[in-house]
Amino acid sequence: MPFQWLLQLPFFLRRDLHTFTWGVGIIINEAFNFCLKHYFAEARPKRREVEWNAYGMPSSHSQFMWFVTVYLVLFVSFRLHHLRLCGEMICKIAWCLSTMCLSFLVSYSRVYHEYHTQSQVVWGGLAGGGAALLWFFITQAVFTPLFPWVAGWRISEWFLIRDCTPIPNILWFEYYHTRGEANSRNKAQARKNQ
Repeated sequence: MPFQWLLQLPFFLRRDLHTFTWGVGIIINEAFNFCLKHYFAEARPKRREVEWNAYGMPSSHSQFMWFVTVYLVLFVSFRLHHLRLCGEMICKIAWCLSTMCLSFLVSYSRVYHEYHTQSQVVWGGLAGGGAALLWFFITQAVFTPLFPWVAGWRISEWFLIRDCTPIPNILWFEYYHTRGEANSRNKAQARKNQ
């Protein structure tokens, strides 16, 4: 997929180290897919109107989608634990099920449109899911303990790169502190104008 750099866009917007490692994992997963395709060198299914010049085993779409899905399910299950309310649990389950359904639809469409065989899609999904499981473990065990150290580097401060791992609900945290700062600046401006 030539648009992999777009997947790093959330990092450039948020500048969070975990988002960066997730994006790096996606890029590594795509490189892994490229290596597997050239190792197996299995042709795509024969279609009358299309002449393929790329290998089909494993399906890169299936591998990508299942990497993202498995990683997000693990992230939601093990990293997002804010309030432990019933509504939050329902949202987590809905999020996980919706990403899984989306991956099933993409995988099914690859076979339905005869871009891949069933085995190419299944192996792509297994490769992507396995890579996500491994990458999530590496991120949690190796990279996450290093995040505070990396966030303290001078270059990280210069580029505003941060570690949001210890903050349980980053959206609420940013909203609360931004609102407080805006209110104090408005009051200071009002005092200055008087």
